[in-house]
Amino acid sequence: MTDLSARIKPTAMPMNEHSRGAALRSLVIGVTAFLTVVDLFATQAILPSLTRHYGVTPAAMSFAVNASTFGMAVAGLVVGFFSPHIDRRSGILLSLTLLAIPTSLLAAAPNLAVFTGLRVAQGLCMASAFALTLAHLGEQCSAMDAGGAFAAYITGNVASNLVGRLVSAAVADGLGLAWNFYFFAALNLAGAALVYFTLKRVQPMRAMLPTASALAATIAHWRDPRLRAAYGIGFCILFAFIGTFTFVNFVLVRPPLSLGMMDLGFVYFVFLPSVVTTLLAGKVASRLGTRPTIWGSLAIAGIGLPLMLAPHLGEVLAGMVLVGVGTFSAQVAATGYVGQAAAENRGIASGTYLACYFCGGLIGTAVLGRLFDAYGWHACVAGVGLALAVAALLTLNLKR
Repeated sequence: MTDLSARIKPTAMPMNEHSRGAALRSLVIGVTAFLTVVDLFATQAILPSLTRHYGVTPAAMSFAVNASTFGMAVAGLVVGFFSPHIDRRSGILLSLTLLAIPTSLLAAAPNLAVFTGLRVAQGLCMASAFALTLAHLGEQCSAMDAGGAFAAYITGNVASNLVGRLVSAAVADGLGLAWNFYFFAALNLAGAALVYFTLKRVQPMRAMLPTASALAATIAHWRDPRLRAAYGIGFCILFAFIGTFTFVNFVLVRPPLSLGMMDLGFVYFVFLPSVVTTLLAGKVASRLGTRPTIWGSLAIAGIGLPLMLAPHLGEVLAGMVLVGVGTFSAQVAATGYVGQAAAENRGIASGTYLACYFCGGLIGTAVLGRLFDAYGWHACVAGVGLALAVAALLTLNLKR
């Protein structure tokens, strides 16, 4: 990921020097991931305020906020399709720089339609950077280091959920909604600066370019039952995650819990355990295998669902912790598996996986939003549980 990490040769240097280099690489990977996707979920912390600001229903505002996942799904497919021909560093740098534009414009969005369009634009930029970084890691990391690199990247994603939501709630509460978006636009530019100074320029791997077209490679991936199952698992994971952490915000601010804006921000310390467990998930998957790791992770998330139906804050928070730990750990295992199962055209495979993953978020918002508005929180949680069960069934196909 960094110039330093690209020069590290594990067999030609002392173990402690290699460990320091690996730690530095993981730190840079994690911070880059944090600054890439921090906009995706931070806005969920201010969903109740945005709902009041635009005068719409929770389902409508939630769909607008999560419309970024549509942009991410489209960009994941497009970038994956053309991935072999895109310079990784230039693509990531351009994506993060452009991301600051729709982020800052959200501060002045006059209506929900414009807000939704800008969130889609954010998603296009975020997923472009996300997919290119995953492709870069898959190409430049050895098989031994790949698990740690992917875990570091997903850990940065987890940290963005925690810190992003906390900061978003604090800035919106103290300075207003507009300054919240200006602040996150500055973070996007910081991400571009980090990539500029740390990511080594690596030309696309021409020797590995397939003789078949990108379309043929995509079709071949879809014909592979292992990859097809992995795509479905990714869909279900974000479906469940979005359903939980979007609509629980409205539960937390309503009686009997009745949390204020800053209290709602502090609630997202529930992601802190996930930062630790996600780092370990790659090692667990390497030792136990992908299927046991995903099944165990989904079981942990499933245990958390009934706790979130309780009328007491402590039980709800415990449920949120378990769902976060379970879904993020499953995401690490599934993401790593795609890189292993796709013997070639990994950029296309990763892009397709991300497209399915983010489609799950968008469809989850739409379906579970309808359930939430029509039947309440219990129906929403039931829908999340069904998604986890489908993911568990699909995991049967993830053979070595």
